[in-house]
Amino acid sequence: MSSQYLRIFTQRNAALLLLLGFASGLPLALTSGTLQAWMAVENVDIKTIGFFSLVGQAYVFKFLWSPLMDRYTPPFLGRRRGWLLVTQILLIIGIALMGFMQPSHDLTLLAALAVLVAFCSASQDIVFDAWKTDVLPAEERGSGAAISVLGYRLAMLVSGGLALWLADRFLGWQAIWWLMAAMMVPGVVATLLAKEPEDAIARPHSLEEAVIAPLKDFFNRNNAWLILSLIVLYKLGDAFAASLTTIFLIRGVGFDAGDVGLVNKTLGLIATIIGALYGGLLMQRLSLFRALLLFGIFQAVSNLGYWILSVTDKNIYSMAAAVFVENLCGGMGTAAFVALLMTLCNKSFSATQFALLSALSAVGRVYVGPVAGWFVESWGWPAFYAFSVAAALPGLLLLLGCRQTLDDAQRAGAFPQRTLWPNAYSWATRLLKTGALMAVVGLILLLPDLLGWLAIDFTLSLLFSGALAIALGGVALGTLLDYLALRRTSSR
Repeated sequence: MSSQYLRIFTQRNAALLLLLGFASGLPLALTSGTLQAWMAVENVDIKTIGFFSLVGQAYVFKFLWSPLMDRYTPPFLGRRRGWLLVTQILLIIGIALMGFMQPSHDLTLLAALAVLVAFCSASQDIVFDAWKTDVLPAEERGSGAAISVLGYRLAMLVSGGLALWLADRFLGWQAIWWLMAAMMVPGVVATLLAKEPEDAIARPHSLEEAVIAPLKDFFNRNNAWLILSLIVLYKLGDAFAASLTTIFLIRGVGFDAGDVGLVNKTLGLIATIIGALYGGLLMQRLSLFRALLLFGIFQAVSNLGYWILSVTDKNIYSMAAAVFVENLCGGMGTAAFVALLMTLCNKSFSATQFALLSALSAVGRVYVGPVAGWFVESWGWPAFYAFSVAAALPGLLLLLGCRQTLDDAQRAGAFPQRTLWPNAYSWATRLLKTGALMAVVGLILLLPDLLGWLAIDFTLSLLFSGALAIALGGVALGTLLDYLALRRTSSR
C-alpha cells in the first residue's frame, strides 16, 4: 500500500505542487486562528477579535479581481509564475512585518497588514489554481489535486497548531511570524523552478474581455447550468455533516473537549490527507465521472458513522472510527472535485473561472450552518445525520445527468455549445447577474454598517437574502432548462 501512495509523487510536477500547495495553505491559518489566539493572549476585547475575522472574506470574493490576473502579465516569468512570485514576495513582507506589531498598541497597523496578507494569499490561490489547471494534463489532475491538498493541509497544521505551540513554549509570538515568513521561501523557489504554461494559450486582450469572456464561455456550454448546480450540491451532504461535528461530539455525545480536539482535528487531518492521496491514486485508473460518482457515494455513506454515534453509547473508539472514515471519504471526494473544477476551466482564463467555480462550491458550506442548527433543534441529532446522507443524493443525481458532458470534456478537452432556447436561458443569466449585483451592493454597504456610520442591519439582511434567492432562482431556471434540453436530445 505504501508503494502505491508513493507512486503519486513520481509524476513530473509532484514536488512543485507540494511546495506551492504548502505556500498556498500557510497564510490561511495565520490570519484566522493564529492571529485570534495572539490577540486573545494580549487581552484584546472579543468584539475586536470578531471584527478581525472579516479579513477572511478575501478568500470568498477573490473572483472579483481574478480577471486582472488573466488579463495582465508581469514583466518577468510569465502570466502565471510572474503573479505567483509577486504575491509570494508580498506575503513574506506582510507576514514578517506583523511580527513587529503588538496587538495592544498597533491594532490599526496590524489590521491593515492582516488584510494585505489575506488579499495576497487569496490572490496566490487564484494563480496557483490557474497554474495547475494550465500545466497538468487530464490524466494527472486527480493525483495533482491530491498532492496540492496534502501540501495545503500540512501548511495549515504548521501555521495553526504547531505555530501556537512554538509561540507558547519556545519562540514567543513575534518570532513565530518571522519563522512563518521564512517558511514561504520554499514556495518562491518552487515558483522559480516551475514551468510556465504554453505560450500558445490564447489570453484576453482587454479587461472587459477578461471579465465577460469567461462567463460567456461557460454559460454558452451545453448543460452549463446542470454542472453549476452540481458544483453547488456535490459536497452538500459532507458540508451538513461537518458543520456541527465539534458541537455534536461535545454536547450531543458528551466527549471531553480535549478528546474531541485530539481525534477530530489530528486524526481527521491525517484521514483527509490519506483520502486525498488514495483518491488521486484511484483517479489514475478511473474516468472523472466514475471517480466523482464512487467518491460521492462514499461521502454520503460515511455520514452514517455519526448517525451510529448518535444512537449508541459513548465510546472513544467509535468516535475515532466515525471521524476517520468521514474525513477519509471527504478527502477522496475533494481530490475528485478539484479535478472537476480544473476540467471545467478554459485555459485562456482559468484564473477567473476557477475562482468563480470554487466560490460557488463554497455556497453550501457557508449557508448550511443556520439550517443545520435549526434542524438539530427541531428533530435531534439522529435525524440530522440521517438527513445529511439524503442531502448528498441531489448532487449524485445531477452527476448522472452530466455524465456524457464530463466524459466528452475529459476525452476531447472541449465542451459542445448550447443551441436550444436562447431567450429562456438569457432570463436565467439575468437573474443570476441581478443576485450577484445585489450582493456586491450589500458588501459595499457592509463596511459603513460595521464601523457604525450607518444602522442598516435589517436592510442588509434583506438585501443579502434577496440576492441569494434571486441568484438561486436563476440557477434553478437554468438547471430546469438544461434538464428539459437533455430529455429532448435523448428522446430523438
